[in-house]
Amino acid sequence: MTPLDGSVAVSDALARLTAAADTGVPCAPVRDVLGSTDIAAAYLVQQQLIAARVAAGAVVVGRKIGATSAAVQQQLGVTQPDFGVLLDDMDVSGLTEVPSDRLLQPRAEAEIAMRLGADLVDGDLDDAQIRAAVSGLAAAIEIVDSRITDWDIQITDTVADNASSGLYVIADRWLTLDEVEPVDVTMQMWIDDELASEGTGAACLGDPLVALGWLARTALEYGQPLLAGQVVLTGSLGPLAPTPPGSVVRAELSTLGTVNATFSKD
Repeated sequence: MTPLDGSVAVSDALARLTAAADTGVPCAPVRDVLGSTDIAAAYLVQQQLIAARVAAGAVVVGRKIGATSAAVQQQLGVTQPDFGVLLDDMDVSGLTEVPSDRLLQPRAEAEIAMRLGADLVDGDLDDAQIRAAVSGLAAAIEIVDSRITDWDIQITDTVADNASSGLYVIADRWLTLDEVEPVDVTMQMWIDDELASEGTGAACLGDPLVALGWLARTALEYGQPLLAGQVVLTGSLGPLAPTPPGSVVRAELSTLGTVNATFSKD
């Protein structure tokens, strides 16, 4: 697989993350070859990883925004948001159990999923345009994962690793912006009946709609505009928590309702 810009650094990072995904054995951070500040190079790695998945039959269905809350930024050691690509085979909403064997070091975070009813490819991409593009909202659990050993990541590590994406579950109850205001949503998440995380919509870059606007503009800059029909996981509303095999996760988001995820024991 040849990286888009042909650089040795991008090629090395790509090979390292690909091997980790294929073998299930986490790898060393890739910032030793990409550097800790070259975000553009990290997105090149991400694009190549996604291109390989698409070539193998996966379909792009949306995006996820990472590191949107101060709590998660502190947990992960990053200071700015990033984005990753959602593929159809990452959606495990219809499964009885989340397949733990597809994950290396999973953690769960509760957030708001938004479905787009319009393309976000031109115009001012201002607050009004972003809001008008949202056709539905639902409660979601994103199961983040890292191919980097012990989650030892900085911004270039997580960006290259598809924003530390894993799998996700979206509830089947969708509401509109006339029915729920994302910034006002409150969240509580339990793992095995113990409260593991809580927060609000305001924890997500001040408002999940602000996060969506950031994503629309940033994705366009990288040549990956958001399109009608896609789903966006807008970012965690509170701290994330580990989900080892056998974990049972329940997240309650006010107005939006409850979303659950049960992890297989092996």
